[in-house]
Amino acid sequence: MRIARLLPIILISFIIAQQETKVGNLVMENVPEIPSIVKERTQQYRNVRTASFRSWDPQGSGMLISTRFGETRQLHYVEQPLGVRQQITFFDEPVGGGRFCPDPDRHGFLFSKDIGGNEYYQIFYFDLKTGSHRMLTDGESRNGLGPWSNQGDRFAYTSNMGNGTDMQIYISDLKGSEPKQVVDQPGYWVALSWSPDDTKLLVMRYVSITETYLHYVDLTTSELIELNPRDYDVAYGDGAFSRDGAGIYLTSDEDTEFKHLRYYDLATGETKMISDHIPWDVAGFSQSDDGKYLAYLTNEDGISKVHVLHTKNYKEVKLPELPVGDIGGLRFRQDNRHLALTIDNPQTPGDVFVVDVKRRKLTRWTKSEVGGLNTEKFVMPELIHVESFDGLSVPAFLFKPDKPGPHPVVIYIHGGPESQYTPYFSSTFQYWINELGLAVLATNVRGSDGYGKTYLKLDNGYNRENSVRDIGAFLDWIETNPELNKDKVAVFGGSYGGYMVLASMTHYNDRLAAAVDVVGISNFVTFLENTKAYRRDVRRPEYGDERDPEMRAFLESISPSNNAEKITKPLFIVQGFNDPRVPVTEAEQMRDVIRANGGDVWYMVAMDEGHGFRKKFNRDYYRNAVSLFWEHFLLK
Repeated sequence: MRIARLLPIILISFIIAQQETKVGNLVMENVPEIPSIVKERTQQYRNVRTASFRSWDPQGSGMLISTRFGETRQLHYVEQPLGVRQQITFFDEPVGGGRFCPDPDRHGFLFSKDIGGNEYYQIFYFDLKTGSHRMLTDGESRNGLGPWSNQGDRFAYTSNMGNGTDMQIYISDLKGSEPKQVVDQPGYWVALSWSPDDTKLLVMRYVSITETYLHYVDLTTSELIELNPRDYDVAYGDGAFSRDGAGIYLTSDEDTEFKHLRYYDLATGETKMISDHIPWDVAGFSQSDDGKYLAYLTNEDGISKVHVLHTKNYKEVKLPELPVGDIGGLRFRQDNRHLALTIDNPQTPGDVFVVDVKRRKLTRWTKSEVGGLNTEKFVMPELIHVESFDGLSVPAFLFKPDKPGPHPVVIYIHGGPESQYTPYFSSTFQYWINELGLAVLATNVRGSDGYGKTYLKLDNGYNRENSVRDIGAFLDWIETNPELNKDKVAVFGGSYGGYMVLASMTHYNDRLAAAVDVVGISNFVTFLENTKAYRRDVRRPEYGDERDPEMRAFLESISPSNNAEKITKPLFIVQGFNDPRVPVTEAEQMRDVIRANGGDVWYMVAMDEGHGFRKKFNRDYYRNAVSLFWEHFLLK
């Protein structure tokens, strides 16, 4: 009995005794010093840049882009194709948004930023005439940037300034007037689009990824009117008033497996299907200002395709050949013919391209640096499918080194869980493949977006661990592949992917060599109780409601922190101290229970980061540490 009483004290002393080091704002335990050879070898890969489109300048032919030339991503102005990138914002924190005011006389834009990754974003206006900026929100609440009015005299945004929990809709101007609340309803609301005469505002209430509701607010009467009401769940992805105001373009999965592009007639209430000939999700769309063109993106088994239609008859416009890859940032210029795109793929960093839809001409606007590396040597992945335990076909992208195997394997699991891995440019993956000789298997387990609403729901609630069993199917597949080393397999993932890493270790510890968990959930009950209040109700439809005793017991039973005794292989836990989504306590409790069991844990927390590392110094150090971890436990 006396020994039993002393055991907790011994364990606490063991935990406190762990070796702690500090580098900048990083606090680490048991993470070795990064050897100079690792720093030198990774330097080129760490100095790759990408660029993404933000907004066309209504006063000229230039555009705003987002890219990094220092510690964080900032907004830059590019006046012409491949022109000089003129940095405009200079902040310690990354800058989001960058939406030009439609009124060219103002010549300014909205942007947003938070502090230390806490995601309590504030909205600012940057005046290009004076080179000054000012904060437009209260400095305390969480705010989400919405659209400008067509006149450019007001903008809409979502905020929890009311009660700290519900994300509601407000309208503000640049005069310093009090914000006007236009949606005062519980839940998570987002502003999407203004009607052409600025008398109506299209808004969406988000319940879960499979249940959303479209409404519009009559700004003259303050009436909130539901669009296309149904007595069953429908998921809307996006929506915008047509340029003539007669209808609304939207994406939804109503009576279909995928989110199709549709046109809703406001006068008749009838809906016309536009993209039903393509059996995949529409990921986004944009209209030309004159309403003659409609551009949209489809996500076809993880590959982006661009389509442009004449709205008069919905006939497709022929386009020039586009680079294959992950595409976003669709936006027509005010001249109604030039369409901006952001394109990247595993061999090419993200860059901005512009399509002239009339001349069928593609022009590159930015060319991002790749650290002097030869990108032709970067590996493109192969799309594979494996059959899981219940016969379900589960997709993944396999990256293999260009040399004989068998190769050690890192299984990558995305977050969300309602997200999707699509082949994008990752200098980290390419370093692992080309320099360390690792294969990377980027998985889209059940519950991933992009494969239809049935697939999306297969991991909800009590089915949570079925997605973990999908990882077991990939391990089975690896064993049958002579190019891969079944004895040298690791798992890597962040956020929900971090939970999947930890759960995979509790289920397949004997088949895995090591694991890296980044900002991962270790216990669903403590996660749901401690994630920020504005997030809880939108997470419960996915994971289950921890307030229900039966569900609570189930969540406790599957949580990795309650099964940690099964983990005996090395684990690296990485966390941002200010994370509002997955609190730092999730990482700390997993670290402590593993160590109490005598396990091997590397631990890293960034005191100035949130849900992931956005500052270059932190990100570089973390990536070097992960590479060192692989060399210690996967390559030896």
